[in-house]
Amino acid sequence: MTRFPAEWGKQAAVLIAWPHETGDFSDNLESVEETYSVIADTITEYQRLLIVCRDDAHQRHIKTLVERHEDIDFIHAPVNDIWVRDTTFLTVEKEGALKYLNFQFNGWGEKYDFSDDNVLNNKLANAKFFKGKPHHDIDFILEGGSIESDGEGTILTTDHCLLNPNRNSALNKEQIEAQLKTHLGAKRILWLKQENLAGDDTDAHIDTLARFCTSTTIAYTSCDNFDDPHYESLNRMKMQLETFRTLANEPYNLVPLPLPTPIFDENDEPLPANYSNFLIINHAVLVPVYNDKNDKIALERLANVFPQHKIIPIPCLPLVQQYGSLHCMTMQFPEQARG
Repeated sequence: MTRFPAEWGKQAAVLIAWPHETGDFSDNLESVEETYSVIADTITEYQRLLIVCRDDAHQRHIKTLVERHEDIDFIHAPVNDIWVRDTTFLTVEKEGALKYLNFQFNGWGEKYDFSDDNVLNNKLANAKFFKGKPHHDIDFILEGGSIESDGEGTILTTDHCLLNPNRNSALNKEQIEAQLKTHLGAKRILWLKQENLAGDDTDAHIDTLARFCTSTTIAYTSCDNFDDPHYESLNRMKMQLETFRTLANEPYNLVPLPLPTPIFDENDEPLPANYSNFLIINHAVLVPVYNDKNDKIALERLANVFPQHKIIPIPCLPLVQQYGSLHCMTMQFPEQARG
């Protein structure tokens, strides 16, 4: 039987791709690298970190910015974007063994160049952490940020993304569900009919909207401000979440995470800042914060949901300038199941 582990399961490592001066963050690279350094130093307090970088010179530069080099594996590979949540392996467990799945990636519906990102896993497969472990190439477009797993066979996603004709246009909903069941071991798929946050160019990735915290708890992006353009949409999403049932046929425990005050780029365009884009690691939850009054509310609510984890705020204003946040730029890899 195939199982797609939940993020809160025991992890072996987290992977990130370090930005560089020729990438999208070139205009504010210093502030972005400060955020990356905080993230890297925080993760290595708890577990191994894999860093994708360009070459030896880039690796040497990164080493001047991070503390625990002995807990880091460096992997040299070119990338188009640093949002590795959507471009690296998804991991499943089958008969007690881990298998790395290489889905296709097309730049979030061919919005951006994806030539390097779509072959990134071919480079990773030869790296020390992955070498010799089974992996499988799958002719199906799927981004890690578009799906949430409860670890027990439930997948949470949005139709705005997975049914978008800019991904797998030849497949209908039933065929897409069949792919998720075949490759991820899904028993059921919970579909949110939900549009994306303003400024989000992923076509409503679920990791900006609603996240499994346990198999019976979902934290979700909420809005109580009648004047906010997201108000009606996010309240419709809340009502949909209220209709969903756990595997025991009980309502989910729903935890609202308020939107931060709207953030805009230099052209006065909205950016998709949210608190749902948190990352669960071993014994800690890293939460994006934006120097906003709602930071404290989101941190307190997640602390109640994760009483056994340390809640760690991560300043993510520099990241959201490129339309992503903390969860988008990381990918966790589970530890091998035992027993």
